[in-house]
Amino acid sequence: MALAKAVGDPLAENFSADNFAQYRTQRLSEGVTASNLNREQQYLKAVYNELERLDYWKKGNPLAKVRAFKIPEREMKFLTAEEMDALLATLPLGRNKHVMLISKICLATGARWSEAEELRIGQLRGGTIQYARTKSGKTRAVPIAKDLEAEIREHHRVHGSGDQIFAPAWSAFREGIERAQIALPDGQMTHVLRHTFASHFMMGGGNILALQRILGHSSLTMTMRYAHLAPDHLQEAVNLNPLALLARRLSHAKVDPA
Repeated sequence: MALAKAVGDPLAENFSADNFAQYRTQRLSEGVTASNLNREQQYLKAVYNELERLDYWKKGNPLAKVRAFKIPEREMKFLTAEEMDALLATLPLGRNKHVMLISKICLATGARWSEAEELRIGQLRGGTIQYARTKSGKTRAVPIAKDLEAEIREHHRVHGSGDQIFAPAWSAFREGIERAQIALPDGQMTHVLRHTFASHFMMGGGNILALQRILGHSSLTMTMRYAHLAPDHLQEAVNLNPLALLARRLSHAKVDPA
């Protein structure tokens, strides 16, 4: 295990929070990001948790009280209607036959790029796309419009290979973004389509719990990043704060002296 070697390949009983703190400080000085180090911390904690579950370890998790780095929330860029028009107009200008339809699937269902790009024709069932082998490990089904389903089936008939519908198209998408002159934050090249689906879903009045199921988030916490985009987000604060409630009670008292 590469991580075990990186921390000095210690025996489980000799590894401590101090060892990890020293390792983490060194890795930070080498330019490793805090988010990567948080993931490594979770992996190491999981090792001890599994050893404990199997009754091989009874001394407690040495990393149980080590705080992970607090990571500032990244800006989540989503495409405006004008940017979507520009992108969809420029994608067909390249040579890739698949990039346009993959992008449309992401915009229509909130899929990750890899989920749409690796789509198999058997996942298209009764007006829905069944996403399997997802990041969360759970299968989810997202309804699609009839014309999009027909377009996917025709694309598979003309350009598919076996049960595979598409070939790789990430580079073609990046070229389309550049032609459309859309600026994106680092690390959000194709993921901007997923953000765009979720953002417009909420701005259109979509339900946050429905969005969680569509995106396949294992925790509602992830989905709540989009809640502020809802038209009525936190509007209850206007009517349900104690000052407003007091004002209504006084108003009722004036109307009904008894």
